[in-house]
Amino acid sequence: MFCYALRRVPIWPLQDLRTSLALLTRRGQAFQSRRFYHSSRRGHAPVSGTPLINNDTIYALSSGAGRAGIAVVRISGPGCLDVYKALCPSKPPPAPRYAGVRTLYEPGSVGASQPNVVDTDALVLHFPSPKTVTGEDVLELHVHGGPATVKAVLSAIRKCSSSSKIRYAEPGEFTRRAFLNGRLDLAQVESLGDTLAAETEHQRRAAVRGTSGVLGKTYDSWREQLLLARGEIEALIDFSEDQHFDESPAELLTNVTKLVESMLNSIQLHKLGSQRSELLRNGIRIALLGPPNVGKSSLMNQIVGREASIVSAEAGTTRDIVEASLDIRGYLCSFADTAGIRTKTAEDVCNPDGTPASAVGAIEQEGIRRARQKALDSDVIIVLGSVEPANAGGHRISYDAETLQLAAGAQQCLVAVNKADLVSPEALKLLIQDFKSSALAAIEGLRDAEPLAISCRAAMSPSAAGLADPGGIHELTEKLAQSFANLTSVPSDMQHLLGVTERQNQLLSECERHLLDFMAEAKKSGAYDEPDVVLAAEHLRLAAVQLASITGRGESGDVEDVLGVIFEK
Repeated sequence: MFCYALRRVPIWPLQDLRTSLALLTRRGQAFQSRRFYHSSRRGHAPVSGTPLINNDTIYALSSGAGRAGIAVVRISGPGCLDVYKALCPSKPPPAPRYAGVRTLYEPGSVGASQPNVVDTDALVLHFPSPKTVTGEDVLELHVHGGPATVKAVLSAIRKCSSSSKIRYAEPGEFTRRAFLNGRLDLAQVESLGDTLAAETEHQRRAAVRGTSGVLGKTYDSWREQLLLARGEIEALIDFSEDQHFDESPAELLTNVTKLVESMLNSIQLHKLGSQRSELLRNGIRIALLGPPNVGKSSLMNQIVGREASIVSAEAGTTRDIVEASLDIRGYLCSFADTAGIRTKTAEDVCNPDGTPASAVGAIEQEGIRRARQKALDSDVIIVLGSVEPANAGGHRISYDAETLQLAAGAQQCLVAVNKADLVSPEALKLLIQDFKSSALAAIEGLRDAEPLAISCRAAMSPSAAGLADPGGIHELTEKLAQSFANLTSVPSDMQHLLGVTERQNQLLSECERHLLDFMAEAKKSGAYDEPDVVLAAEHLRLAAVQLASITGRGESGDVEDVLGVIFEK
């Protein structure tokens, strides 16, 4: 085969050396590759390098720590029934998956004149393997949730005798055993951690999408397809000496390239799902922009429901970025109140009493720079203007052109006009129409924007109590929630994509890179630049390794390196 490779490839020194080295590597791994290929057709291969599960029986408090009505203690391993017999020696175990009420005793104290009762009326359930949460025998003790009772039960379990070692579980060990016993794949394990850490409704929904197992099945399906494609290519390598092929290697790889093209399109969808799920997990970043004294700090305080920012009539009060996190309609949000953006001269900026605002100093200038950067880093921008008295009489809408330009470049933006209570509804309508035609119409991305009229003063007024939407703040919040939905929505038949995590996204990017390398190799044409089928097969193998790393199955050598980090969450 080595001689054949040298004979087949044109005499180009670098290409010749590269192909020869690749062939040596592939031939040296031939037996292992064939064995792996056929074993993968039968089912999931074991994780490479992962140690076997030890024979210990582990236990831990599975419910939250602290005082509660009920505490759940979970025991997993071959010694579950030994633990039960030590704690409840006078009664047989309850039927599998049926609850039984038992009195728990200190191990070895039943024969004494005064047995030491650990807990009364405890609920006991026994789940025989393999259809359990860990794939092993599982015993659950639902005991009274007082701290002293829980401590006494855990201490009693440690004293039980069994043929296997009984010890307290390490962090994440129950989940690790579920993974190693095939009850969960690594994608489900990650989603389980997200489920436990979810603080908002949409975080919970995204996490549930990942625990369904759809993602793991999809990645395993892709990996299976790559294995089949590798089988075709390796057959081409093995039999090309004995069989006469009229087609060129590029033509023989046509079926595989079609498969890879379809897979690349699917990977793009999964990466898009990852971007949207990250917004749900880490929070949507919102920046409040506008010139000084338009009411950014007042608006932020109204939305977050507390005095997060200092409110003052003096221009340029906010010098640094003030941030606050909150839950809006089930979305985790991070609000940032920024410094008012104005020029160094500040000739057109005045305090409410009509006196000119102070010139922009070095500290405020740095705050403005940070405001611009925060706007560039944000997912949603609320650009704020305000109704102000005009020099020639009447009123005008004060705004900053630069903030409008920044808002137009955001993924989602809202335009709001504060201090709507200063003019009549008819005058406000005319002002907003003029604002749209003169300012917004000139900026690409804001031509269709509909400014929202709000009044932070009206919302804070004691007379606003009981009103449906004082100051229009609720309407603004609803518009914000709609913009969040636009950022994170996916079609109903692809909701499982919200379970894609950042780790999976990175591995998918690596898989995509190897598949693109395959496509570049497979589409070579010409007498002196025909595809190298050995290198093409290697690119597919590397892509399959990345997919195996996502689920923790197959020939992935680095899976063990990430197990500890994931399970301990």
